[in-house]
Amino acid sequence: MLVPKLFTTLKDYTRAQFTRDVIAGIIVGIVALPLAIAFAIASGLSPERGLYTAIVAGFLISLLGGSRVQIGGPTGAFVVIVSGIVQKHGVDGLTVATLLAGVMLIAFGLLRFGGAIKFIPYPVTIGFTSGIALIIFSSQIRDLLGLEMQSVPSAFLPKWDAYARAFDTVNPWALLVAVATLAIILVWPRISTKIPGPFVALIVTTLLARLFHLPVETIAARFGEIHAGLPRPALPHVSLDTITPLAGAAFTIALLAAVESLLSAVVADGMIGGRHRSNMELVAQGVANIASPLFGGMPATGAIARTATNVKNGGRTPVAGMTHAITLLLITLFFGRWAGLIPLATLAAILVVVAFHMSEWRTFASEFRAPKSDVAVLLATFLLTVLVDLTVAIEVGMVLAAFLFMRRMAEVTNISVLTHEFTDPVDDFEHDPNAVRSRAIPEGVQVYEITGPFFFGAAETFKDRVGRIAGKPRVLIIRLRHVLAIDSTGLHALRELVHRSRREGVLVILSDVHAQPVVALERSGLYDELTEDNIHGNIDDALNRAREYLGLPTVPRPAFATPTVARESKDTLTEPS
Repeated sequence: MLVPKLFTTLKDYTRAQFTRDVIAGIIVGIVALPLAIAFAIASGLSPERGLYTAIVAGFLISLLGGSRVQIGGPTGAFVVIVSGIVQKHGVDGLTVATLLAGVMLIAFGLLRFGGAIKFIPYPVTIGFTSGIALIIFSSQIRDLLGLEMQSVPSAFLPKWDAYARAFDTVNPWALLVAVATLAIILVWPRISTKIPGPFVALIVTTLLARLFHLPVETIAARFGEIHAGLPRPALPHVSLDTITPLAGAAFTIALLAAVESLLSAVVADGMIGGRHRSNMELVAQGVANIASPLFGGMPATGAIARTATNVKNGGRTPVAGMTHAITLLLITLFFGRWAGLIPLATLAAILVVVAFHMSEWRTFASEFRAPKSDVAVLLATFLLTVLVDLTVAIEVGMVLAAFLFMRRMAEVTNISVLTHEFTDPVDDFEHDPNAVRSRAIPEGVQVYEITGPFFFGAAETFKDRVGRIAGKPRVLIIRLRHVLAIDSTGLHALRELVHRSRREGVLVILSDVHAQPVVALERSGLYDELTEDNIHGNIDDALNRAREYLGLPTVPRPAFATPTVARESKDTLTEPS
């Protein structure tokens, strides 16, 4: 349902809840302030662009979103992709890529892709998230230690090589500020949970650096004064030549925004006992990512940590998220010029803490107890994110996961010869009255059974087993009682078998056919090729059809038999939803 949660929650809104939402929004706005600035700087942008993003995108995500408590803004997930785009295509290229990503996100929502995002394999998600965390950490070493470097290489290994060469230029005062920031963030929650630790660390270290005239680099020293207020919206120059090279990066931004926002919404649902509207959330993310770059912002998505902070402080409706954006706007308008005094070592320390929590190192380590194929996907995605490129990492990770899924489907799909070999377990008759062992199989009839989904991974196994039939039976029964789904490759393998068998004078009969395979057979035309006489809902009817073909008397269905499939008439079948 494409209706923003704001409209639903206002139906029974109270003054008491409004008060709680405003308080929560102000607290989250204070939390978001250092993060918005830090994420922008880490992405190679000026600090105010992070604030613009949190204000514009944060307001729209709450206004139009499908979650009651989602807080939107810049996040660490975008640091890698944004910095790469800025280095290759400049800020204008980032604006175009973010606009494209916004359009893609709206399309995802309108096409009801909200439920499909959950099918992204977990090792892929953990791999690129941990990889991003490591890259964020490595990008902060220069400011954390106050190293004197004219520029920092973008690639991971050359970056650490440059750090090692510049290690003798460590600024002890910058390191002291960074350590003080980390100490305050760690200790402050024991003193108070109302005021966020990162905000306290930012205020304290900025005051110390200012009062004692510490020789540390500040935001103003590197980027100049932060401009107060929002800029006028402006459209970039867009052409086919600029769009084409940015399409891949735009898709990565859209995918990251979708995954991050829906994951955050799911976490929030668990905290408040609610249920978000995934497709509406994607549409809201799309609108926010179109508006954000028009005001000079960067990509935005739902932020898990800020959303959790909102919930813990009493926020229960989108009003809290809107208040968070308004709070940041007021801070930017009235205190923006003071932000230039913030030491870069303070922001670096805050991002180190963000990277630590983002890495999910315990989860990463626990994945090594998973099957080796999942470990391979995890490591491939992680290493490609760190050493090559996030877009490549996600693409390769998804392809690897898809191939492994195909392999597993092929492994779990079994093609058994039941006639004469009697591969049914000895006790099958006791538990399964429809087992082939309990039937009399006429001479010249051979029964094959497919167990599991009959997808393209299993098609080759099927063709290989059937191609090794000993002798030429006059009737070949393919039993599908455990096949709940079949794809076009499986249909093609069946069609090849039917055509070859027809040339050799062998009749093919399908037995125990479920609804979805019948629909697939009908739509492909194979149903009419086989004719309805040769497609049956149980093994007894299939065997009697074989007896008729061979000129043998039919046999009544055994008293102990039960229908394995209650197959409707093909005229009443509908495509499964």
